[in-house]
Amino acid sequence: MSMKMRGGPLAGVRVVELTKVWAGPYTGKQLAFLGAEVMRVESLGSLDVTRFYGVDDINKAPGFRAVNPQKMSVQIDSKTERGVELLIDLIKAADIFIENLRPGAVDRMGIGYEQIKAINPNIIYVSMGMYGAEGPLAYQTGYAPCFAALSGLSAMVGYEGEAPTGMNIRYADSTFGTAAAFAASVALLHRRRTGQGQFIDVSAVEAMTSMIGDTVMDYTLNQRVGVCDGNKHPGMAPHGVYPCRDDEWVSIAVASDEKWQAFVAATGLTALANNAELATLAGRKAQEEALNSAIADWSQSQSAEEIVGCLMAAGIGVHKSLSSLDLIADANLWGRGFYQEVEDAEGNARSILGPAWKMTRPAAVVDDAPALGQHNQYVLGEILGLSEAEQAQLVADGVIR
Repeated sequence: MSMKMRGGPLAGVRVVELTKVWAGPYTGKQLAFLGAEVMRVESLGSLDVTRFYGVDDINKAPGFRAVNPQKMSVQIDSKTERGVELLIDLIKAADIFIENLRPGAVDRMGIGYEQIKAINPNIIYVSMGMYGAEGPLAYQTGYAPCFAALSGLSAMVGYEGEAPTGMNIRYADSTFGTAAAFAASVALLHRRRTGQGQFIDVSAVEAMTSMIGDTVMDYTLNQRVGVCDGNKHPGMAPHGVYPCRDDEWVSIAVASDEKWQAFVAATGLTALANNAELATLAGRKAQEEALNSAIADWSQSQSAEEIVGCLMAAGIGVHKSLSSLDLIADANLWGRGFYQEVEDAEGNARSILGPAWKMTRPAAVVDDAPALGQHNQYVLGEILGLSEAEQAQLVADGVIR
């Protein structure tokens, strides 16, 4: 069997992934969705927490399945000497290696960048750490809540005049993972042009801080510390989430003075339309609290669907706040291919969230997340060239488990 080819811009690219939990696997997921052949190295002795958290069947864990579709799984116990040798052989045959282990772990295992570069000079080595691979804080480790807090982002999420409430932690992992996947893709392009591999040092905290660059610059230049301001936006008013009938909510964003005129015409809010001071952004910002209250008084007697239909027709930024059930039932998302059908290891069909992009020549997304060791024979036999007898001996020795 040759390398699995499903098309896409990264068809023919081989990725070895030694990662845990969410951010690292999310990087591999993005590359797999672009057509790369992504192989997770895992074992019963070092099982990813997402495989067993809250479930009895490690191959049916929702958290693991959410972030590992379209990948392969090979069992190699990297805590054994022979296991590390196999892992090195596999990385030698790869284009990209991704790791997000604890600081210093790869060096202790003998698979640090310099060691891998010696056997595979063209490798693109992606190292993912909370503070990166070097510097005074590189020894620290953490998870998504740490990334979001230490970056400064969580401190800005909350209502005006109140303490920060923090943010959804998944945003931290997915942002970090996407930054690493983007860097790996750029490095592939660089290697195509120059023949040179790269060491990519990705810091979770820096990736998150990049999302609030304007706030960082405001502090750097003006010494202003960013604070919680609810749903306000410095360049838009109204800009918020407003209550509707039946405990539903709708987001509204008026992006210009022209859009404001369209907004009051569509809603029939004559009192607001007749207030000349509200005709400019500065005027609306000056009266923002009263403006939001007036809109909320109007919106709570309307259905979310009515408001969305009315304002969307007028060219206003608007959308209903969707629950999980709303998202699953959204015909537009199904029609655009946001959900895609894949097949699990037992041949059962399942729907997953597909790639967040459209391409003229996309990769085919056909496989669910792998069962543990589902691709042992392909990886160990076809890629590493081990005979069935050699593989059986590795199982007997506890290297493959």
